Amino acid sequence: MDNSENNKNTTDSTDSNAGFEVITPTDHNWGAMAHLLTFVGFIIPFGNLLAPFVVYLVKKDESSFIKDQAIEALNFQITVTIAYLVCILAIFTIIGIPFAVLGLLVLCVGDIVLTIIAAIKASDGERYRYPFAIRLIS
Repeated sequence: MDNSENNKNTTDSTDSNAGFEVITPTDHNWGAMAHLLTFVGFIIPFGNLLAPFVVYLVKKDESSFIKDQAIEALNFQITVTIAYLVCILAIFTIIGIPFAVLGLLVLCVGDIVLTIIAAIKASDGERYRYPFAIRLIS
């Protein structure tokens, strides 16, 4: 055996995935849950903010994928909550009533649709980015 073969054998023992995180199916599930748990907000006030925040706090050290998706869900829900509050305040003005009602309807449908899309993408292992989120938390 010559030295080139010996060197080849020692260098081949390194992991080909060095520096990359392996995203497991459990990570996919938690990423999807970070998005889907925001629907708690339709039952519990501000549950849409609390649910992804709890996922973030519990799972942030286990996987960067889960951390990323929980933060993304939280940022989107903060954006949606601000928009809901603006629409609710607009109801108290006479001119704003039709716009507020329409805005609340569009917000509700958009929140549901984009959250489902995000959950599907996260369950496939894709890091989803909401199109209209203000990224306050990074």
